[in-house]
Amino acid sequence: MHASAVRSLLVRGMLAGLIAGLFAFAVAYAVGEPPVNGAIAVEEAKAAAEAPAGHGSHAGHGGAVAEPAAEEEEGVSRSTQSTFGLATGVLVYGVALGGIASLAFSFALGRIGRFSPRATAALTAAAAFTTVYLVPFLKYPATPPAVGNPDTIGKRTTLFFLMILLSVLLGIAALIAGRRLAPRLGNWNATLAAGAGFVAVTAVAFAVLPDNEDSVAAGFPAGLLWDFRLASLAIQAVLWAVFGIAFGVFAQKVLAPRADTAGPEIHAGAAAG
Repeated sequence: MHASAVRSLLVRGMLAGLIAGLFAFAVAYAVGEPPVNGAIAVEEAKAAAEAPAGHGSHAGHGGAVAEPAAEEEEGVSRSTQSTFGLATGVLVYGVALGGIASLAFSFALGRIGRFSPRATAALTAAAAFTTVYLVPFLKYPATPPAVGNPDTIGKRTTLFFLMILLSVLLGIAALIAGRRLAPRLGNWNATLAAGAGFVAVTAVAFAVLPDNEDSVAAGFPAGLLWDFRLASLAIQAVLWAVFGIAFGVFAQKVLAPRADTAGPEIHAGAAAG
């Protein structure tokens, strides 16, 4: 593939990531923010219950007056975090992943089978969602902010990114194995064999890697935790689904004219031969 085509795909991948980020932000705001607010309320109630008597309030007007909220002390309101801050984070995340996924698409096109650009984009998005998010999520599911042990956040973050790296490497290994097995087993059987190998090795990794036993504080409402994790999964699913669709359309428009232009040359060469 020519460098100009790769550059065009990169730009369109970032644009598709931006579009996907807008959809993901809508889901994050509508579905993800309520569990986050609930988690913050739980932690504030727990902190208030554990605080010494008289701490955190001032006498006056015949009763206790609460101190300013932590968010006001930090200078960033919760409403700003849940709107502008959330939108900025999700959109930047979408653009970055869109650019990376477009480069992966450029490498995969024509190497994973005779698929159209649109189909290759869909497969790339599905593979990225599975390896970058779904597999690590199954081992180390997302947790609401401020509910885990702050002393182990570094360890938990390291394990999560290690699982992402391992999942991506296993996905690449499965792809290579499938391509090498295809001549002997056929495409369908080779795909099944490679997929089974990926699942088996991933299961071993799940068993070997340590669990995040203290990722959620004791007594945290199970229903709220479940809602948060489902919301996190929905955000990522929407992000990658929209990216796969949008980038597939863009890639088809970029690459289809090249295929149409190359077609007459190929036919002319065949006729001359």
